[in-house]
Amino acid sequence: MQSYTIGQAARLLGVSPDTARRWADAGRVSTHRDESGRRLIDGRDLAAFSVELAGSGGEEDPSYTSVRNAFSGIVTAVKLGDVAAQVEIQAGPHRLVSLLTREAVEELGLEVGMEATARVKSTNVHIDRA
Repeated sequence: MQSYTIGQAARLLGVSPDTARRWADAGRVSTHRDESGRRLIDGRDLAAFSVELAGSGGEEDPSYTSVRNAFSGIVTAVKLGDVAAQVEIQAGPHRLVSLLTREAVEELGLEVGMEATARVKSTNVHIDRA
């Protein structure tokens, strides 16, 4: 399972590293330390926290922009069918859902807790593995 540093988690959540660190210190999201002593957040925990945070509106009101309609975030759900699949990404306060083939999801190795980028053009959402 992928883990994220406080700085990486802050970028995915759209907040400052200090805010992410305060949330971790307050126990809002659990952390563990790697062999170097860095604090890490498990990808599944970060995915769940990002959904919770988006639902609450967050504690801060940061300004969000979309450069060329690319939304970097964390995969919060993957639903596989026999042929098709549905992938959800939480990018700050934005929840994006893409329908794609099961084969594409498997080739990208998409799973809950990993970083990914949703690229949007008109009504199509494409997923790039980070």
